[in-house]
Amino acid sequence: MNDLKLQDRYIPTVLGRLRLRLRVAGQGPAILFWPSLLMDGSMWLAQARHFAAGHTVILVDSPGHGGSEALTRRFTFEECARCIVQVLDALGIGKTHIVGNSWGGMIGGTFAALYPERIGAAVLMNATASRAGLRQRLEFRLLTEVVRKLGAFRGPFVARAIKAFIGPTTARERPGVAEAIREALGRLNAESVYWAVNSVVPARPDQRKLFGRIRTPVLVLAGIEDPTFPVPETTEMAKAIPGAEFLVMDGTGHLAGLERPEEVNRIIEGFLARNG
Repeated sequence: MNDLKLQDRYIPTVLGRLRLRLRVAGQGPAILFWPSLLMDGSMWLAQARHFAAGHTVILVDSPGHGGSEALTRRFTFEECARCIVQVLDALGIGKTHIVGNSWGGMIGGTFAALYPERIGAAVLMNATASRAGLRQRLEFRLLTEVVRKLGAFRGPFVARAIKAFIGPTTARERPGVAEAIREALGRLNAESVYWAVNSVVPARPDQRKLFGRIRTPVLVLAGIEDPTFPVPETTEMAKAIPGAEFLVMDGTGHLAGLERPEEVNRIIEGFLARNG
């Protein structure tokens, strides 16, 4: 489905107007995709092409990213989960599967814990349920202050972001992934980056206790070469979720769906077939 056409929708939420790219097709349940921090819904286009024939596919430009309204304050993960509820209500959808990467994986878990009646199954990739360490909190606060003053991601900050996203296999074998990240970084609003990064990294809560309330089927995916959330950290997230399946992908860094789209599509499809 290379000629996939997605409809733009703009939905008011507690975190401003969110841009969605949407295709309603097939008889299967909806799948909502929430991207990583610094990326937008376009990172899921390969998944949209794969699943659109049988599902309503919803690609979210997360708050402050892509075509969504700029952020003007810090937010909570509960507010992000509330955004999903507001999107579903606006579209007239009662329940959805959730696929999330990094920030999206964290929010997918929050949503599953707080709104069990609105979720089918969840695939949470390259994510964590733990607080950021002190060093990481300080580094990201400094990074966002500098980017805010510069007004954009530039020079060494672009290279640093790419290094945080992909591992050596992707860098060597799939150079187009780094280019897609570079393009996404070029679309960022520096003020929104400041608020989003500080909400998702320095202010990130420990969600392990909350995730213990999840009763929906969950698959947690880790990348063996993820430089941001190494496998032991993602393992801890999986352990916090009752009955969660856990899978480590070879040759994969922090953006599994973008780095290895065909393999990720097969994994999602198989998991939903067993639990959808």
